[in-house]
Amino acid sequence: MSELSRRNLIRAGGALGALGAFAAAAPARAWTWSSTGSIAGTGTGRDPRYVWDDLADPVLASLLDRGGVPAVNDVLRSWTKNGQTVPSGLPSDVAALVNQTRRLPAWADQAKLDLAYQFTRKRGLYLGVLYGMNSGMMSAAIPREARAVYYSKGGADLTDRIAKTAKLGYDIGDYHAYRPDGEMIVTCVKTRLTHAAVRHLLPQSPHWVASADEDIPISQFDIMVTWHSLASSVWQKLREWNIRIPKAEADAYLHIWQVTASMLGVLDEYIPASWDEALAQREQVLVPLLGPTPEGVKLAEMLVNLGDRIDFTLVTKPAFESVTRYMLGDQVTDWLGIDRNPILDATVAAAWIPFVRLRELGLPLLGVPSIYFVFEELIRKFALFYLEPGQTINIDIPTMNNPNYPSSAS
Repeated sequence: MSELSRRNLIRAGGALGALGAFAAAAPARAWTWSSTGSIAGTGTGRDPRYVWDDLADPVLASLLDRGGVPAVNDVLRSWTKNGQTVPSGLPSDVAALVNQTRRLPAWADQAKLDLAYQFTRKRGLYLGVLYGMNSGMMSAAIPREARAVYYSKGGADLTDRIAKTAKLGYDIGDYHAYRPDGEMIVTCVKTRLTHAAVRHLLPQSPHWVASADEDIPISQFDIMVTWHSLASSVWQKLREWNIRIPKAEADAYLHIWQVTASMLGVLDEYIPASWDEALAQREQVLVPLLGPTPEGVKLAEMLVNLGDRIDFTLVTKPAFESVTRYMLGDQVTDWLGIDRNPILDATVAAAWIPFVRLRELGLPLLGVPSIYFVFEELIRKFALFYLEPGQTINIDIPTMNNPNYPSSAS
């Protein structure tokens, strides 16, 4: 363990101890959010903590057990566009699953999905910063997610793991994300297959089993917790910054995330129907769960240290830390052992809202949104290239857990 890792663990130790005492004393939270506020408008009443993926899970478990994943990964590597026919050569059960899960939900509105791109085009800079330094870092403070990432294969190569997550964030904001020439359907299906594989693999890791408070990872509850760390946490920040967004664009941005939740296998009864319902659900399922874990502290250290690799841009490690502290607040960043940079922290806190105001004033001016978009698109493409230089980012199904923590999975 590095000196920084030891220092961060010591700094976060008090919070870890407090969390452990709280977790031992507090009963498990019941699911009380009403499905009347969901896309479905009704529900079965099942607690999503005990609902996983009835379609994908048995197929991926069988595929892993019979050693068929490498061949399937080879076949699916050429499948990149939504409108492509799924390549031949897949086992019949996998082919049937892919063709079933690539279908948009019946309630998907393509006009809204297209309009969501206009929202991204105008606010791409905010979304990039929030996805990376708010949502991305928040994931290390979500105990179940931190443990799942740390002990799964992604924890052994965090750059690759982030690149694949960044691809989802890029594809959802890309032109025609859910049309035939887009890539979001493919990304969602491959992510769904990956989730199913991890559900089969992680219970074979004694390290994950020893730390986890669940028997099977990535429940529908867990997926919605991550959804809120992205969609509704971004929306809450935009509201905090008093950014005025036309209702049609606000609805479109919500809709593209609703469709994405469905494409990842979440049942309609758990997907909020409005931003008000989304924020209410967020307060129940995300905010109370945030806290430190040893795995989260280590992941945060690795995430922050990625900034050392970009020594020719403004995204230095101290800048990354200060922007993250501004986005997440002192409590979460202290939990994660993120360093304080007093002068830079104060500068970011003082400058961000004036920067937002100035940028928003430019949006109505002729040609300015296009100029913003060009620079923001360059930033997005650079980020993907930086994470996976010279390579096409592909989401492969894992066949093992983190090899630094051996288990019965191979």
